[in-house]
Formats: sequence, C-alpha cells, structure tokens
Amino acid sequence: MGQPVEQIVRRKLSDEVFDRLERLITSGELRPGDEMPSERTLMERFGVGRPAIREAMQTLANMGLVNISHGERAKVLELTAKSIFRQVDLTAKIMLSQSPASLEHLKSARIFFERGMTREAAAHATEKDIADLREIIELQRTWLGHPEEFISADMQFHTRIAQISGNPIFVALSEAMLIWLKAYQTDMLIWTGNEDFTLIEHEEILQRLAENDADGAEREMLKHLERSRAFYTK
Repeated sequence: MGQPVEQIVRRKLSDEVFDRLERLITSGELRPGDEMPSERTLMERFGVGRPAIREAMQTLANMGLVNISHGERAKVLELTAKSIFRQVDLTAKIMLSQSPASLEHLKSARIFFERGMTREAAAHATEKDIADLREIIELQRTWLGHPEEFISADMQFHTRIAQISGNPIFVALSEAMLIWLKAYQTDMLIWTGNEDFTLIEHEEILQRLAENDADGAEREMLKHLERSRAFYTK
C-alpha cells in the first residue's frame, strides 16, 4: 500500500500574517504597551496587501492581544487572568443559553470552587480582610429593597473572599462565574423576602472567617449557596 495522502491546506494570507504577528508578541519582541508596526511597514515586511494586515490585526484584537483605537497605532495589551476570562464571556453565555445541563454544571462548579475559596480565606484572612467584608455586608444592608444594587454587593462579597487567596486566577474565575450566572438569575423580585436570609448567612460566613474556622466557614458557605442556587434558572 502506498503512503496516505497528506493534503496541503491552502491558508488565507491573513492567517499567515496573524501567526507572524502573534509570534512577535509571544516571543517578547513586542511587549505590553508597545505599539504595533504601522500597516505600511507590515505590508512591506510580509509582502501582503492592507486587507490581510487589517484582518489579522482585528483577530488579535478579538483575542485581547492588542487594542485598536481609531487614528492611533494598535498597542500590545498586557494579558491578565481577568482579561482572558472576559474574552470568553460571550461564548460562555451562549453555551449556557443553549444547554440547561451546562447551567446546572456551572452552579455545581461554583459551589465546589467557593467551598475551597472559603477554606483558603479562613486560613489566611487578616484584620483588613475581615473589615472589608464587614463593610460590604453593611453596604448590602443599605440596599435592602433594591435588588440590582443588593446583588452587586453580594457579588462583591464573594469576590472579596477570593481575593484573600492572593491568587489573581482565583479572583478572575470567581468574577467570571458570578457574571455568567447573573445572566440567568430569575426575576429580581424573587430576592424580595430573601435578602434578610442572605445578610444573615453572610454574617455567619464572616464570623467563621474571623475565627479562622475553615470547617465552619465552608459549612456556612455551602448552606448559603445551596439555598441561593435556585435563584439561577432558565
């Protein structure tokens, strides 16, 4: 038998340009804050037309690698965990909208994640951390009867717990899951009558964190999230 045919796939010029521009960034030749070369320079360097350059540059921008501003040179962006997760916001929301099972999986993943974050926070919380969390709870209290603002403060509380880890990937993941879930909260009116429960549960979590009680903090967080998971539905 002869060798299997290895078909050569003809690629668009813009794909080739994209690969070369990406290598300029990943190799460190261009660093965060640097301006990209001008379109004319890139056209001459790669021997291609303006459309291929612009399409490749737009792909870089869509991936969050560069920022394009009208009338200015594109600039290389600094990638962070937060900026990477924001790049998948739309596709994550589409996935959730198309699959009820995915929404349930996300709720379960969030509970798993937050239990670990709470244990981590209980082990490392400082007086400043506790004071910040207490301030957020008091902010929530002022927003009783205002569901949108109350939920925003609720998200701040959970994100602040993740910040205690000192790990920016944990913080970015916490924010991302909260943002994705927020799109699937039921009518805000469902919070009316439940806000007091939320405040009490947050206070219980905070008390355990202040006592460096990892088991207690995890238990209170689990109780809180299991009660509230019903608020996120199609």
